[in-house]
Amino acid sequence: MTKPDFSKMSRQELRAYVLAHHEDDEAIEALIKRRSPNSPTYPFPQTDEDLREMEEILKKKLGSSGEAA
Repeated sequence: MTKPDFSKMSRQELRAYVLAHHEDDEAIEALIKRRSPNSPTYPFPQTDEDLREMEEILKKKLGSSGEAA
């Protein structure tokens, strides 16, 4: 199977491809590199409190976007 040219795919097309081919690390990396420069970044949780805080952030984001993980 020949891989598509990720650079010619729209972000939406690439996202759909990643969802269908979640084992394709190259596609996942291409999608990650296309993130919006205005997207917030979060530090990796270092403590249990940080982890709980990150879980709450993710729950809110998933609940507000209407998407499932």
